[in-house]
Amino acid sequence: MISYSDLALILSFIFMLYLTSKNHLIKLEQLLKAYDLWSETPPPETAMVSTAPFCCDVMAFEQWLQFIFIPKMTELVVLQQPLPTNMALAPMAEHVWQSMPHGTIMVAQLQQFDAELSQR
Repeated sequence: MISYSDLALILSFIFMLYLTSKNHLIKLEQLLKAYDLWSETPPPETAMVSTAPFCCDVMAFEQWLQFIFIPKMTELVVLQQPLPTNMALAPMAEHVWQSMPHGTIMVAQLQQFDAELSQR
């Protein structure tokens, strides 16, 4: 049987995971905007149903982050739905942004987010 103190600890951990995830999503959006990678125009609806990893066949990685990843993760956080337990966005970011001035900062942010969700 689980004790009240164990339950409180588990609930605290879950709450912190959602809060940390929300903060990572906010920071990611801020960075995309700061480096002019944020778009005011969404991709066409047909692009949103791509089955390729990161929709790489129809949109740039930053578009996928903005229009698919951030909204989906925000929904999971708000609804307190299960979050991914093995996320690996940083390798794609390294591949896409390796030679860009903002690359190192963007990759580092995604590495932190990947690690946060994968440590559970």
